[in-house]
Amino acid sequence: MNQNKTDRRQFLAGTVGAAVALGVTQGVQSADAKPKQQFYELRIYRTPSDDKQAIVSNYLEQALLPALKRIGIKQVGVFKQIEVKDDHSLYVLIPFNSLEQFSSLNDVLETDQQYHQAAAEYFSFPKESPAFTRIESRLMKAFKGMPQLKTPEGAGPHLFELRTYESHNEKLAKLKVDMFNSGEIEIMEDVKLAPVFFGEMLIGDDVPNLTYMLSAPHRAAHEEHWDGFRMHPKWEKMKAMDKYKGTVSKITNWYLEPLPYSAIQ
Repeated sequence: MNQNKTDRRQFLAGTVGAAVALGVTQGVQSADAKPKQQFYELRIYRTPSDDKQAIVSNYLEQALLPALKRIGIKQVGVFKQIEVKDDHSLYVLIPFNSLEQFSSLNDVLETDQQYHQAAAEYFSFPKESPAFTRIESRLMKAFKGMPQLKTPEGAGPHLFELRTYESHNEKLAKLKVDMFNSGEIEIMEDVKLAPVFFGEMLIGDDVPNLTYMLSAPHRAAHEEHWDGFRMHPKWEKMKAMDKYKGTVSKITNWYLEPLPYSAIQ
């Protein structure tokens, strides 16, 4: 009888120990697990004048960004081009944790009374004189090598460079994404190009392409960081690899500055 009790106690102790060990292991695995890849919407509000740009900017600051914040989307960037006089567009970068969060946004906004009250002026413009000409929207999936958006370190506002790499077919576009994931991102971080995000274009113009954003305290520092990238020995090795040759057919870039209320500064 005593032996049976002893065996039972040992069995229970072993079972509890195994459960604890399993819990610890699962906790370690959860802690070590990489963050899920975000999805990014890049909206470009095309406005015809400074006055209309101000109306859209007020809508973003007073209505859209607070509504996004209420549902947990806080790292929203709002930018405008620098060194371009005739472009009154506003560039809005919205990170989503899932496609479900992205697809449900319009339904959420429809029932948000605070949003509609704050957006009243924006919605009041007639079709003969709308607040904006059109909204261009591009949907991207974050790279595995940088699955989450990163805000720049240090006091802002920073200089931002938005870059798009087009490829002439889908296979080469995926190879260029692989090139970033296989070391190019690390090189950029090493030379302080300070990436904000990398996105594989899912829906948008000029596909197939990828789009990413870099940051720097100012233009001179940014150029210095690019020089460091071009001379980096790992980059010299990567760009000479046959598998990555010819992956990019066209590069387009924009220099941006954040608006004062942008969460990315």
